[in-house]
Amino acid sequence: MQGDFGHNEQCFRALVDNANDGIVVIGSPEVLLYTNKRAAEVLGYSIEEMYNLRIKDVVYPDEADKVLERFHGRMAGLTTPHQYETLMVRKDGRSVPVEFTASITTWRGNPADFVIIRDLTERKKIEAERDVMIAVVEQAVEPIIITNPDAAIVYVNRAFEKQTGYTREEVLGKRPSILQSGRHDRAFYERMWGTLLKGEAWTGVLVNRRKDGTLYQEETVISPIRDADGRIANYVAIKLDVTRERELEAQLRQSQKMEAVGRLAGGVAHDFNNMLTVITGYSEFLLKRLSESDPIRSEISAIRQAGERAAGLTRQLLAFSRRQVLAPQVLSLNKVVSEMEKMLGRLIGEDVEIIMVLGRGLSNVKADPGQIEQVVMNLAVNARDAMPEGGKLTIETADVDLSEAYVREHVGVVPGRHVMLSVSDTGHGMDDETRSHIFEPFFTTKEVGKGTGLGLATVYGIVKQSGGHVSVYSEPGRGTAFKIYLPRAEEEATPGQEVVPSEELRGTETVLLVEDEEGVRDLASRVLRENGYTVFEAENGQTALDVLDRHEGPVDLVLTDVVMPGMNGFELTKRASVLRPGSDVLYMSGYTEEMIGERGLLEADIPFLPKPFTPEALLRKVREVLASRRTSGERRS
Repeated sequence: MQGDFGHNEQCFRALVDNANDGIVVIGSPEVLLYTNKRAAEVLGYSIEEMYNLRIKDVVYPDEADKVLERFHGRMAGLTTPHQYETLMVRKDGRSVPVEFTASITTWRGNPADFVIIRDLTERKKIEAERDVMIAVVEQAVEPIIITNPDAAIVYVNRAFEKQTGYTREEVLGKRPSILQSGRHDRAFYERMWGTLLKGEAWTGVLVNRRKDGTLYQEETVISPIRDADGRIANYVAIKLDVTRERELEAQLRQSQKMEAVGRLAGGVAHDFNNMLTVITGYSEFLLKRLSESDPIRSEISAIRQAGERAAGLTRQLLAFSRRQVLAPQVLSLNKVVSEMEKMLGRLIGEDVEIIMVLGRGLSNVKADPGQIEQVVMNLAVNARDAMPEGGKLTIETADVDLSEAYVREHVGVVPGRHVMLSVSDTGHGMDDETRSHIFEPFFTTKEVGKGTGLGLATVYGIVKQSGGHVSVYSEPGRGTAFKIYLPRAEEEATPGQEVVPSEELRGTETVLLVEDEEGVRDLASRVLRENGYTVFEAENGQTALDVLDRHEGPVDLVLTDVVMPGMNGFELTKRASVLRPGSDVLYMSGYTEEMIGERGLLEADIPFLPKPFTPEALLRKVREVLASRRTSGERRS
């Protein structure tokens, strides 16, 4: 701006005194020659006070050198920026952002700097809010798309780029339809646009396709954005990737469906296996009594084979729902468990003592080591929660053989040589009803929010898919023992030969067999009888006492299960000792001998036969107990 306002000062004042922007005229040396009312308001001074100020008095200290340099440059006729932003200082000390627009003029015949001061406070506030909103949108974890009214993309955030694989440059100007997967028909999109064109928000789930061709699912909310005139200026779509959630929901539905099928299959398998036991059992019985040349032998063999195939079908019914990806390798359970000991100590706390009973020369198994660690951790946490006041956690490994009889009573189990991993506690235990549901997904006895109910279901799934079997033994107040049986690794296994009991294992004594599981009872009874023993059977403690009361002859051995409904094995033998004080006792149980001894339920020298047992193991233990009594010179009562 060039001119001599001194010749027409009255006209000048009429123009600028009430201007919306502040206006000042500065002469040399940095003397304020004129200020309007708005300039004084911006800086918080009266007009009279303004005339006593110099540039450095009203410019922010960090900006003063720049402002003065440009002022003196213009006064000297140099080319300097005539419009720029800076900070000024109000009378109260607060800073105020302003925009200077400066030009040289003359004032009463002398050079002067004519400066328009525009207060940027509101604009900066709006810009700051805008920057925050831009940052929020840009840094949001949810993909965001903004289109114009014709659905051409005008903006996408970084989350969109990460989600779809497309860069911003690749999609600007294009329509969101580039993401379509073909999973939605034309009617779907017509309904969506029908909602949007009415000015309403649309909410739904889209199955879209990434740049690399993979599909994903996203919950989407598309909202129309209106301008000042009420017309739709843009559409904004906010998306949430729900692929994982939908997969989990599908897995949950699958789990629930498989659980329902499993319940049905379990009931069918239970009843069916009872019938199969009769069919296959009597088939074996007849085959042993028929000569090789008997004409009906082939028909009976066919019946037995059909029964075995049917038993295989029931095992498949209970096993088919486990579908997780594993990375199996040959490993030592002893090594896995030993390496976890310190971590388990931190996990379960100081109130729980960890006892390791690791079998010597343990065979290897083929399993996913990470999954095995998960199994041990889940069982350890479960045990810890069952012992709020502390206790003992026993982890045991051993080589075991699972018999045909055991397999018939446990659907899905393969007979033969296995490695056992046992995790037992001295906690509060559980009743039969609870025990029957513990492997079901989302079943829990813990308070709301204290457990997901997935820990033991996970254990069950891992073990089943690893080709193994898991069982649980428990009763209220006496703790719980989980036993996992995994097949020995092929690389280590040697063909097992059926062991025929030697003559030394035979006997003629009388045995009272007390076992509530019919299959175990039948197996033990037959093995003992075929080897010369006289056997009385009882399915519970009270029946056993009735047998002792009725039988007048000697009973050399009471062979009893520890955990039974009503009267357990300890209570039975205590009462039986009154009726038969000279009878020996042999306990059998799913608990380990070491664990029961640690808890004081059995003295160290009390005979104990862990389940599952082979016929030879049963005969050897019975013979061992009876032989020790004979050498001690005890007499039957």
